[in-house]
Amino acid sequence: MNASFRNAVRLYNSKRYAMALEELKGLSSDPSSNPELCYYLGLCHTQLGQYDEALLYLEQVVTTDLNILHIYQSRMILSYIYTKTGRFKLAEFELESLLSAGYESAQVYAAYGYVCYQSGRTDEAISHLNEALTLDPDNVNAMNSLGYVLSEEGKHLERALVLCRRAVEKKPENPAYLDSLGWVYFKLGRISEARATLRKALSGSGGNKEIAAHMRAALNARP
Repeated sequence: MNASFRNAVRLYNSKRYAMALEELKGLSSDPSSNPELCYYLGLCHTQLGQYDEALLYLEQVVTTDLNILHIYQSRMILSYIYTKTGRFKLAEFELESLLSAGYESAQVYAAYGYVCYQSGRTDEAISHLNEALTLDPDNVNAMNSLGYVLSEEGKHLERALVLCRRAVEKKPENPAYLDSLGWVYFKLGRISEARATLRKALSGSGGNKEIAAHMRAALNARP
């Protein structure tokens, strides 16, 4: 590993992604011959929101014999990008590949639960999210996701409340987690609590459309 590559990794780890990307681009005219270079190029493009470029590099990584951790992380990022861009079948393929290879982690099951929910397969989503919490009871993402899904389905609302409260306790400023908690309050008919929580979620979200819709529903409801 030469000095320029080490410097690029340092820049990436210090969250200077654009600078890291420029350093990496100068290392080789053919990154495909270097899986580790492809890995960091994929990471940088992902952090910069350049998903098509990230896919180009990360899809090369998962077909190599690079170390297990890098391949695991690359598949997780691929599933994230495919989910973010609405390509749920491709996201599911990446997650299935991880599970088939024995990577049964809470993170994989939580991501799979979200993909299933977005694909309209609610029962599968709940099953995967429960599995994530079985593996890691403190997984905040799984707590929040399961609480939200249960509230949307009108199922086990008291459990949904416990889950969403725990998520907010762990990350009290996270707008998505506050939104889920506010939505559970709304579903339970606790309108004043829903309004207060959703107002805080909306304030920290930069005007997220889904949170704004939840806020409008709470404002239009009778206390």
